[in-house]
Amino acid sequence: MRLSLAPRQDACQRVASNRKGRIAVEPVSQRNQAVATAETVALVLDEGSPLPETAADVVDLARRLRGHIDRLGVMVPKEEPALRRAQQLGSGAVPDGYMPSRVHLVRLAEAAQELVATVEAHGTGRAMRQRGRHWWTPPINLLRGTVFAVAFACLVLAASVPRTCPSPGRF
Repeated sequence: MRLSLAPRQDACQRVASNRKGRIAVEPVSQRNQAVATAETVALVLDEGSPLPETAADVVDLARRLRGHIDRLGVMVPKEEPALRRAQQLGSGAVPDGYMPSRVHLVRLAEAAQELVATVEAHGTGRAMRQRGRHWWTPPINLLRGTVFAVAFACLVLAASVPRTCPSPGRF
């Protein structure tokens, strides 16, 4: 089995990119999730934000808000009414028509905003308890170095063992 050279991306990690490709893995905290959600909500609810022009823009914003709701949903208790409301709105399809689709988008943004407030009120302890025990996984280069060191030690050990071959004339 061949392992990828790209860093692993868990549910709570973000991979930063630059011109040379993927470079760093850093944990995404509850605060970062709340800020990202608040930025997307601001695109919909702010006074200075224009309404989305096309149906594709509405669908894209709704998809982004659903993603935020899913990521924030693991940080609050499942019986929380704000979570249920947000999930119900997110599970519905975007309605056809100019006004119904924009009204649905505004309701979805308001539900996400309410969920952010709920997450900030509950803190991060709940998410850590739900996940259970988290085992440390070593980086791939550490594993490769360990395998190389063990192979090199075996090679040195094999080279240091005296040869016990019979002499060529004594078969």
